[in-house]
Amino acid sequence: MGRLIYKPFAVLVGILGGIVGRKAFEFVWTKIDDEEPPGALTRETTWARLLGAAALEGMIFRVSRYVIERYGAMGFAYLTGAWPGPKRPKPDDD
Repeated sequence: MGRLIYKPFAVLVGILGGIVGRKAFEFVWTKIDDEEPPGALTRETTWARLLGAAALEGMIFRVSRYVIERYGAMGFAYLTGAWPGPKRPKPDDD
């Protein structure tokens, strides 16, 4: 039941994570280069610049998403008393 209630909350948290990730990447990129980050269809760029921008963007998006998603789950658990994700199984004592 908790997971069903969490779904709309998770959508909002996901949107927020995308916005924060985009802003964080734009901020970091301005510290690296004065030009716009290259995209896959940018003709005048090097492979190193293209792959570096993609790797940086992916790392920032993933980290910001996980942080925001984690805090969203903690807030949901605080408000409802139920953790929205699966419980981690205990290791065997064998």
